[in-house]
Amino acid sequence: MRVPDTIPQAPGGVPLLGHTLPVLRDPFAFLTSLPAGADLVRVRIGPVQAILVCDPELTWQVLHDDRTFDKGGPIADRAREVLGNGVATCPHSEHRRQRRLIQPAFGQARLPGYARIMAEQINAMTGSWHDGRVLDVMAEMSALTARTVTAALLSSALPPQVIRDSADDVGTLFQGIYHRMLAPALLNRLPTRGNRRYMRASDRLRATFGAVIADRRGDSADRGDLLSALLIASREEDSARGRGLSDTELVDQALTFLLAGVESTAALLSWTLHVLALHPDVEAGLHSEVDAVLDGAPAEFEHLPRLALTHRVIRETLRLYPPGWLLTRKATADVRLGGHLVRAGTNVFYSPFLVQRSGGLYPDPERFDPGRWDDTQRDPPPRNAFIAFSGGARQCIGDRFSGVEAALALATVTARWRLEHLPGQRVTLAKTTTLRPHGLFMRTTARTP
Repeated sequence: MRVPDTIPQAPGGVPLLGHTLPVLRDPFAFLTSLPAGADLVRVRIGPVQAILVCDPELTWQVLHDDRTFDKGGPIADRAREVLGNGVATCPHSEHRRQRRLIQPAFGQARLPGYARIMAEQINAMTGSWHDGRVLDVMAEMSALTARTVTAALLSSALPPQVIRDSADDVGTLFQGIYHRMLAPALLNRLPTRGNRRYMRASDRLRATFGAVIADRRGDSADRGDLLSALLIASREEDSARGRGLSDTELVDQALTFLLAGVESTAALLSWTLHVLALHPDVEAGLHSEVDAVLDGAPAEFEHLPRLALTHRVIRETLRLYPPGWLLTRKATADVRLGGHLVRAGTNVFYSPFLVQRSGGLYPDPERFDPGRWDDTQRDPPPRNAFIAFSGGARQCIGDRFSGVEAALALATVTARWRLEHLPGQRVTLAKTTTLRPHGLFMRTTARTP
């Protein structure tokens, strides 16, 4: 479907390839090069034509009209290859049912139990570090969140090697989704080394979680983990309406929570440790807070209400470095968007990275300033200024789960350790589906509160 010609063309396109080369070369420079003041722009990635929504209010409209702007487009379609028809990728017609079944698993009453499982894993792993160790921060945070999320999801511990393999597979899939979005469909079907590695990672994760779910189907006990909550809700739905979650749907949900909880939170924690080292005044304030609240102990759920600066630091890092930096929907009907007619079938891109660095929403938007999120300030950011967890009916169902995980990890790490950059290193934005740091290595120094 052709995109209406009333929408301006993004700069940098070439015949046949469109904007593929600038997106491959530096997608973030491409985003910031878009015409000033344009609410929508036309882009083309190889044969795929789309519109990119630049205006925050129009992005808000897209997110809150999920019937018209349904899950679809290149990124959502590639994610569906891995996650199946889970709550994050299913169409509008399936979403309400799945959301209703899954919501109890993320209810407030279950969070303390998840937090207890998370805290045990975070305490064990960060307690194993030693003074002067050089960390590959993204790899270390991925290992940490893999242990944490897997334990909270399944409770019964998987073998350490399986957890390590799962963390590696998650990274492979997120990198693969981005590159497969840019590649022609034919190339994605060829038995190349990258394609084989991608499919092996997907198959291995599905087999791992499929086996656990099949084993737990007959277990009526509530173990306090996410899988127990899903199984209980599914059995209740079967009794009431006969439409509980099938084994395939349960695997889809488990993989959705695993990939989001491991990769996204690992990227968030990595960026947070990076920006704290660049802002010693904020780091000092955070150290004072965790020393006073934790008093030398690892962070627990009951500490979270008193970790105000910790939460603000995490939110400001999410503003600057949203894990899902570019996402897609597909128009299911003709619709007016910003005065332009968008035809049914049009691919629609939107970018939390672009919106959350908008000078019209945030004063000095490139500056790291956790004070923006102080509840006592007179002019908080407007409602459409923060979309790191999406918005509307498709807002991330695990946003509170992720927030608890990130706050517990950051508070425990910063209470025990100070992390410093290595001399001369250059940290860049990695080109994957998730906004993760590339080249981030830091040295640990033990702290004495």
